[in-house]
Amino acid sequence: MGTALDGAAALAPLRARLAESSARLEIIRPLLPPALRASVVAGPIDASQWCLLVPNSAAAAKLRQLLPAFRLALEAHGRPVAGIRIRVHQDPAR
Repeated sequence: MGTALDGAAALAPLRARLAESSARLEIIRPLLPPALRASVVAGPIDASQWCLLVPNSAAAAKLRQLLPAFRLALEAHGRPVAGIRIRVHQDPAR
């Protein structure tokens, strides 16, 4: 997928948002419970919100408890976000 995005200048904003979302996930990854680290996926990002995708509602509930810590970590790394959404997303490959 990276090569397809690299070849199209019109997709540069999308590529930048994907990179920003991934960078934010790497910042908060150490704060995630070890059992969830592999299953949390960086989701869409826009000017006001960032989304994290999780495999089930139990994971979503746990991450919602950690939102204040996520916001603090992102602010400390110069990447503040107005809001973080947690969405349950079933992986179709499973």
